[in-house]
Amino acid sequence: MSASVKGGYMKVLVIGGAGYIGSHVVKALMANGHKVTVFDNLSSGLRQNLFKENGFIHGDILSTESLDNAFALGFDAFIHLAAFKAAGESMIKPEKYSVNNITGTLNILNAAVKHNCLRMVFSSSAAVFGSPKYLPIDEKHPTDPENYYGYTKLDIEHFMAWYDKLKGLKFAALRYFNAAGYDVDGVLTGLEQNPANLLPVIMEVAAGMRKELQVFGNDYDTPDGTCIRDYVHVTDLAKAHVLALDYISSKNESITVNLGSEKGVSVTEMLEAARRITGKPIPAKYVDRRPGDPACLYATSKYAFEKLGWKADHSDVDTLIGSTWEVYKKHIVE
Repeated sequence: MSASVKGGYMKVLVIGGAGYIGSHVVKALMANGHKVTVFDNLSSGLRQNLFKENGFIHGDILSTESLDNAFALGFDAFIHLAAFKAAGESMIKPEKYSVNNITGTLNILNAAVKHNCLRMVFSSSAAVFGSPKYLPIDEKHPTDPENYYGYTKLDIEHFMAWYDKLKGLKFAALRYFNAAGYDVDGVLTGLEQNPANLLPVIMEVAAGMRKELQVFGNDYDTPDGTCIRDYVHVTDLAKAHVLALDYISSKNESITVNLGSEKGVSVTEMLEAARRITGKPIPAKYVDRRPGDPACLYATSKYAFEKLGWKADHSDVDTLIGSTWEVYKKHIVE
């Protein structure tokens, strides 16, 4: 174990650290005294999201050479946030997701174990579960992904378990529900590139960057007919990465946890709250359901609280929308 771990801080390589979630994770690690280097190909990450205090490696997870050179610098731990994540696209372009998510992750794991970097935090996904068999979803819920993106995340969890068994890699797999919101301190303001998630799309309509919101289905078995999802503030998610890193370092054991707000919010509720907070009309039209969209999806995070001391402090609807609008209103198109 390196001296830096004994001293309470670690040298951490954040792969995908210039992205939306990654930049928030970097900020949280820095606030807790860790020394961070970001590794990113900037395909969706932004230079604007980098902090001058950190090292930066412009590299790609498909380049075994650039990963080998990065890990050769010597790190106590790494965080992997470099997977593609659009569920719909994964059903049309499985090759793209196979190469980046699966091959890319194996490249990361192989470089890490070669250089004896054996602590890993992985951004997994609620997509590993598929349609809920019961609610709220806990860690014991069956895993049965309904899209290829979710399958790649579950596959990566399996790889990590084998590398733990065979190579001593200790990992935390964090199964996010819907990441949303922006840095509550207002430091990070880089817009997510080509967002496909509900809240940034609503904000793009409010800011005049797109014409209207498409609501996929209004005939679900929910109180208002629209899908219910569990939205977790990205600041809360970032905190979970720091706590997970502390956990695997102090306990020397791997862990898999769900990260949700434990409260479901419907599409209509989110839309109406956004109209109230932004003061914008936000035109919306109902269109056909998307295949594979369950009516309700929300988690229990009881296990994350028990093991990590984590709970969602910023994931109420007003904070989710308000922090996001603060960023988007700088981009208003009249």
